[in-house]
Amino acid sequence: MSGLDAPADSNGFSSVATRASAHKWTWLLFVLLLGVYNINGREIQSYDSQPTKFAARELALHGRLTLDSVVTAAPALAERSAFQRDRAGHYRSAYSVVPSVEAAVVGLVLSAAGLVDLTAPLAPGLIATITASLLTAGAVALVFAALARWTDLCTAVLVAIGLGVGTNLWPLGSRSLWQLETVSFGMAVALHAWWRPARAVDWRAVWIGAGGLALAGSARLETAPMISLLLAALVARIGIRRAFAALLIVTIVASLVMAMQWRWFGSVLGAKLTLQSTGLAVHGVTGTFSAQVWNGAAGLLVSPSRGLLLFSPILLIPLAGIPSVFWQPSDGGERWWTAAALVQFACYAFYSMWWGGHTYGPRYLLDALVPLAPAAARGMIWVDRAAWRQAAASAALVWSVAVAAIGAFCYPNDGWNTHPLDVDRYHARLWDWRDSQIVRAWQHGPSPQNFDLFDRSAVRRDSDR
Repeated sequence: MSGLDAPADSNGFSSVATRASAHKWTWLLFVLLLGVYNINGREIQSYDSQPTKFAARELALHGRLTLDSVVTAAPALAERSAFQRDRAGHYRSAYSVVPSVEAAVVGLVLSAAGLVDLTAPLAPGLIATITASLLTAGAVALVFAALARWTDLCTAVLVAIGLGVGTNLWPLGSRSLWQLETVSFGMAVALHAWWRPARAVDWRAVWIGAGGLALAGSARLETAPMISLLLAALVARIGIRRAFAALLIVTIVASLVMAMQWRWFGSVLGAKLTLQSTGLAVHGVTGTFSAQVWNGAAGLLVSPSRGLLLFSPILLIPLAGIPSVFWQPSDGGERWWTAAALVQFACYAFYSMWWGGHTYGPRYLLDALVPLAPAAARGMIWVDRAAWRQAAASAALVWSVAVAAIGAFCYPNDGWNTHPLDVDRYHARLWDWRDSQIVRAWQHGPSPQNFDLFDRSAVRRDSDR
């Protein structure tokens, strides 16, 4: 049986054997997920991720984040709003540089080991997918490790499987540099560091958790509401004096990012305002936020082609656990983590472009999945109390994994986002139950891009053949 009883020691483990077993499972899950994520051998290219991956190669090869040479080689890229000119006239990614820096490090390691020639034609895509899969697998492994301190290992494994291969962390988060991978990893670092009794949150945990939040926030500004609440939670739980280092770390990182963006684009928000202004016309809306919040909230949850609960019904388990989180006493801060996920959901419900453009299923709500881990543990207690609930949860897990696998192997071969009409302009398609993206992707079958990265051109130049 699962449970969230008070931990036996300050770290949450009931015995030395449990601790050792949890560590072994953490690494095993990481390795297995890494294999699953890369089994289809391709990058699921997106509009948002392309400048990020090219900036990673530029940084690894030449120590620069400008994209002038990339645009020169492919002039059509200059027409994309994701490629923006800075105040000096250089092309740069309109998105955060943090995923590019992460991927550059991975690229340098692979290059130093002689495994990848960074000038190979498909090297940017290979480096992007390896980086994304490393971060996503690491995020799920850290969530498991955090869960193992509070519940039995079987429950922790099941929750981790649901998160890792039963949500869009598989087809989206692990397949390119969308920023999702960095947010998930940063939030998982913070969860692992701070989801413990207040007395066990020592200075090391404070620093590590703050680093995770800073990483997530610097990669994706939209996570600021969630991060702000978690910082407030830390102050409330351990006091301002002990939490001050976390506040300082996040503030310093945010200030550095904003200073860099001001230097490049003349705004502390970087190219975000430009992206928003161009995005309004592209997505067929008149403002960034919408008064029809219930439409956004319902769409995020149950739209036939974007609803989180249709693509990943396994997430009904943490939803079932939310009441218990708030009703049952706990010293681990579960209420704060759950509240952070709910706040992030509310913010995206107000967002006029809640469906996330051209994508597979839900995208924005992936930011809130890691903070739902404590609620998932509570939900598993509810599931364990009745046989029919266990059967329903098993069916939900099978469906969730199958739908995620369809996305990993079939999207964008379905063509759903643009045919018969562009979903960004014809929003009624988001509610068309006769043409669900899941069904369309299944019917159209595997993408011809599958296994592209299992090719010599991903690791060597033509001249090396």
